[in-house]
Amino acid sequence: METQQVLINGERLKQTLEEFADIGRTENNGVTRLALSGEDIKARAYFRSISEELGMSVTWDDMGNMYAKLEGVENDKPPIILGSHLDSVEKGGRFDGVLGVVAGLEIVRTIVERQIKPRTSIVVANITNEEGARFEPSMMASGVLSGWFNKEAMLASTDSEGITFGQALVESGFKGEEVNRLKDAAAFLELHVEQGPVLEKELLDIGVVDCVVGMVCYEIEVMGESDHAGTTPMPMRKDALFSATNLITEIRKEMSKLDDQLVYTIGRMNVSPNIHTVIPDKVVFTIEARRKNENMVKKVTEIIEGLPNSKAREKCEVKVKRLWDRDTVWFDDKLVDLLERSSKTLGYSYERMASGAGHDAQFIATYIPSAMIFVPSVNGKSHAEDELTSWEDCEKGVNVLLQTVLVLANRGTLGTNLSPLF
Repeated sequence: METQQVLINGERLKQTLEEFADIGRTENNGVTRLALSGEDIKARAYFRSISEELGMSVTWDDMGNMYAKLEGVENDKPPIILGSHLDSVEKGGRFDGVLGVVAGLEIVRTIVERQIKPRTSIVVANITNEEGARFEPSMMASGVLSGWFNKEAMLASTDSEGITFGQALVESGFKGEEVNRLKDAAAFLELHVEQGPVLEKELLDIGVVDCVVGMVCYEIEVMGESDHAGTTPMPMRKDALFSATNLITEIRKEMSKLDDQLVYTIGRMNVSPNIHTVIPDKVVFTIEARRKNENMVKKVTEIIEGLPNSKAREKCEVKVKRLWDRDTVWFDDKLVDLLERSSKTLGYSYERMASGAGHDAQFIATYIPSAMIFVPSVNGKSHAEDELTSWEDCEKGVNVLLQTVLVLANRGTLGTNLSPLF
């Protein structure tokens, strides 16, 4: 099969992406499509209608995950899953998540149009509430699928108006049966925008993602004493904010010694009582760090857990609480190799890279062979209305995915022998 000659329709891909962007489009050409909102329900209905027009059967499970299936010749074999998510953050971008879903639809359109008969069934999946923007946590449904999250706890998660995820799911009309869940598959492939500046800066077309980096997140509580800001001499103060800033300076100093690929963020800080005439008596802030080298993450934890004994705290008491962590998730070697070889065959520039952001594929990878492709994000922007990926780069990413799908679907199994590719 001369699969390298089979390419998608780039103009049709662009049109479909814009049609989905119309559902929740903002004034500044972004998208607001929170999970199980009216906009999300409309996008789900549109996804279903496109799928059924292509002759696919559409089901959904008890977490609202949707599965559009194109039957293969050998329907008893585990299917190939292509997917991502349709929900967005508030005033997010037009490409985040939806590109991976529309990519699957365009691949099926191409296969149907070319009258290709895949041996293995192909499923395009829309995974519920990846963003966690309305109902926390993010990657909720894939977390339940993989057993990482407790289903009942997720159903009880509430939005800002007190509506539970479970209630919204029922009202959406997309609460299905647990039997419909994604359980067994030959592969799960997710195409996504990079959400970072690396590919654009290095003038690369494709990022072949081999892992999602490990990370750790801590909450640091610094306790001092509140006193009058005008009458308490400086040497007699226990200023929690001064101590907190000292600790942050120490964290940056020590972290910078570890690794230039380590990234760390102090993303939240609360100061009490937060009055300009009162010396702060308590400061709570978070510190998270990400790196695929697990030994490096261990060194980070040593630095953070040593803060209660640091001289930088001065007279204040410091408590450290580990909020959560995750190990680096490595994707399937054979799938990563296959994505790389598909990129080579098409003549696209690429590199292997890690994902610093979390994605549904990282949870699904715990029980199904999985891998990801990144395409460039202009200026590294994402989760913002000015998020942008060129139409040409979108097309290239989908073409890499298509070549990989044709190989897998023609074999019917991932197997151990990937040669020859075409």
